[in-house]
Amino acid sequence: MKKIFLILGIAISFLIALPNCSFAEKPSTIIIPTPEQTAKAKSLLLRLDEINNMDKSNLDACDKKELRIEVRSIKQQLKSISGGVYLSAGAVIIIVLLLIIIL
Repeated sequence: MKKIFLILGIAISFLIALPNCSFAEKPSTIIIPTPEQTAKAKSLLLRLDEINNMDKSNLDACDKKELRIEVRSIKQQLKSISGGVYLSAGAVIIIVLLLIIIL
């Protein structure tokens, strides 16, 4: 009886995952950044290096807050230029554990 429920559960999970496999067959488009985007990315990286090399000990709280906001906006712009999807180490570990449990 337990084997039947196990087999049915696996079959249902395969049926649910089956439509997702059809999306993987489509060729993915590769986004190549234009020269303007690469130049902008380089200038943003230079600005990040400048901020990191600054002596922040003599700045007041308001200036530090402005720098943090600027760093966040620069990082967001760099992410939009690169256009990639990234997985954290924690997400990869969770995915592997789920695969081990399911299989």
